Amino acid sequence: MVKKEKVIVYVDGFNLYRGMTRHWKDIKWLDVYAMSRSLVKAHQEVVAVKYFTSRLRDDPPKEKRQNTYLEAIAEMGVENIYGYYAHGKTTCQNCKCTWISYKEKMTDVKMALSIVEDMDLYDVALVISGDSDMIPSIERVSEANKQVVVAFPPNVHSNALKESASETFKIRRKALKNNQLPDEIVKKDGYVLRKPDEWNVSL
Repeated sequence: MVKKEKVIVYVDGFNLYRGMTRHWKDIKWLDVYAMSRSLVKAHQEVVAVKYFTSRLRDDPPKEKRQNTYLEAIAEMGVENIYGYYAHGKTTCQNCKCTWISYKEKMTDVKMALSIVEDMDLYDVALVISGDSDMIPSIERVSEANKQVVVAFPPNVHSNALKESASETFKIRRKALKNNQLPDEIVKKDGYVLRKPDEWNVSL
């Protein structure tokens, strides 16, 4: 029996979410682990899926939906790794009005570090992102003769990232639509996670 290549999947959560929901609103309840398995080749096996994101702030309904989703994918075997939101002031250049805004911090840094730190644990790193900040990590891993495949989320692309990777491809709608979580997920402690009502839309 031929030994399969070990694949660790690194998911830029917000990059994927923004790309796939730009035109499609019916695929938010995505089973990230199942989708990841559908993306690898027959001679490969997924040994871990890491999902990098930050928890939303100051919007309780959205926070609740995000928390439910993160619990759901964790129940399916995904490891969630968190950055954070830092707040600052944004000023409109036209009217000079100022308001508090939030910017995601550390998520891309943690993802980049993880790709390098895990180098001995995989044969192939599958990076789901279009963020060119991943390039230094990809180059470092490539120098160690590890293969890095970049899967671009829908509506996301980077020529520089494409040039740095061993291989690239675009995630299609079919891979998203065919890998949705069940509407209800019973956790090990008996708690039931339910798909948010707001996400029950059809196209």
